[in-house]
Amino acid sequence: MNPIRVLLIPGLWNSGVEHWQSYWERENEGFVRVEQGDWETPKRPEWVTALDAAVHGAGSDVVLVAHSLGCATVAHWSAQTKYRVKGALLVAPSDVEAPLYPPGTKGFIPMPLEGLPFPSIVAASSDDEYVTLERAQFFAAAWGSRLENIGAAGHINTASNLGSWEQGMKLLRELL
Repeated sequence: MNPIRVLLIPGLWNSGVEHWQSYWERENEGFVRVEQGDWETPKRPEWVTALDAAVHGAGSDVVLVAHSLGCATVAHWSAQTKYRVKGALLVAPSDVEAPLYPPGTKGFIPMPLEGLPFPSIVAASSDDEYVTLERAQFFAAAWGSRLENIGAAGHINTASNLGSWEQGMKLLRELL
């Protein structure tokens, strides 16, 4: 049996040491970060290829935990891969089509809106600077995901000061 159970897919600029994804990686055996070659100016084909390789190595009994641009990466990956996963927790899916989205990313527009072929939960905040709650609801509906509004938590990142983010871990346990 493969020991990897969770693949962590950070967004733009990676997840720093105080990000909940980093806490999860440190605190849980079998949680592995999908490393990208360029965290500052990501290109969709490279990010999707890295995710595909990670899923291939982990096997089908893995759950994806994506944050921000990582959610767009999962949606693009799902539309073109032959691999399947057990499920995905998609946290704060950045609206890559929004006019104020940070520059530097290449190829993530348009956001894929095909249904995901695995169970998924979208966790969204009511005051996220990178995606409105309405847009997160739209993404969740298109992907066939359950939406969890976690209240006012910003972009659900380091600035949100969530530590190990127990609420998110409860959502992940549902998928495991």
